[in-house]
Amino acid sequence: MRRSLLNPILAFGVLIIIIIGFSFVGNTIEDYFPAQKPEEISSMPIGDTVVNGMKVIDNDKIRKVPIIYHFNYLNSLMNEDKYLQILNGILTGSVETPLLKIAGSNISPQGIAQGIEGPGFVSVEGQQLVVKPPGTFVWGYKTGYTIGIKKKEGIEIKEGGPSGTAVKVVSISEINNETIPHNYANSETIKEWYNSSDEGDIIYLDYSLSNFNDGRNMVPPEKIQTFFGDNTLTYMKNYPGGSPVMAYMGPHEEKSIASTGESIGSYPEYGDAARGYNAMSFSKAWNGTIVPPGSSSHGKLNVYFEGVYDPNATGNYAVHGVCPAARSMRNAIGAAGLPTPSGIKWDHLSIAYGVSPTGDVSVYNNKNYPIKIVMWTEGSGAGTVVYTKIVKLN
Repeated sequence: MRRSLLNPILAFGVLIIIIIGFSFVGNTIEDYFPAQKPEEISSMPIGDTVVNGMKVIDNDKIRKVPIIYHFNYLNSLMNEDKYLQILNGILTGSVETPLLKIAGSNISPQGIAQGIEGPGFVSVEGQQLVVKPPGTFVWGYKTGYTIGIKKKEGIEIKEGGPSGTAVKVVSISEINNETIPHNYANSETIKEWYNSSDEGDIIYLDYSLSNFNDGRNMVPPEKIQTFFGDNTLTYMKNYPGGSPVMAYMGPHEEKSIASTGESIGSYPEYGDAARGYNAMSFSKAWNGTIVPPGSSSHGKLNVYFEGVYDPNATGNYAVHGVCPAARSMRNAIGAAGLPTPSGIKWDHLSIAYGVSPTGDVSVYNNKNYPIKIVMWTEGSGAGTVVYTKIVKLN
């Protein structure tokens, strides 16, 4: 009777020793064979933008190991509530590597992005795949992505810029808002361009955001609204290609660091009503412009200015009224310790004839924080006053 009791106990003890032995062997094998690289299990390229709820780990890419060497993995999978994987491991003899060994912050046990405020991005820290949350400010640059090239048979559409991939050719009769991207130019504008351009000419149809300050990958046009919202897309539509775009702002403070005002005065020979209108247009063109550190920005391009007859101007017309508005912005920018905007002079005639008040004027930010230009007008005609504030964002 004692012998029959002893045999099971002895067998159990031997089993424990075998399990411990296999676990030791498994840990030893792990020491000699490199662990799976984090980028090998990612469901997307490292650096891609993600938001909460997006799947960032491809479970099919997770390496499976012999369960006999890694009994400890079962406990880890139990903590991750992966009961199906545990059962599958017991039945097949191989078990997947627990995510806690290869995935880190802001990734759930199911491989989903979680716990971030705003648009994060996939990254690697040490030997783990992680999702990095955005900083307080995330900005990129408006970059030409989808272009149209005039061909005899129609418009050739390319994605990725002039050296990108050809997608299709759209005949002139088929140009509409369904066949051509129209965020930046509608079908009528594109037809007009086609009829007035030469074969081989290029028109930019859509834009991406690239060269982000936090190093994340380029975001293509179709994902900008999803990741960064309507306001970012609207901002991009207003400003020229190459402009910096503040794609995301977390909780921050705004502090006015300089402010000025400039009255346009009366010059009836140039039409005070038109001058007041142009001063107002200048303020609209620059109001809300954000310039990140180390960047330059033009004003909005989709603002109309009224030409005023002037025999001294090129073509006998000039946009009088923008000079006092430009002086208001110039003085505020100088008071904030920023360089004089290019295209603006330290003269009473602050913008020379033929210089675009937005496209030819740019503001450079030499500070280590973003700035926002706030402009508005009060009054009308000769009584118009243009106000400017420079706001520090931090």
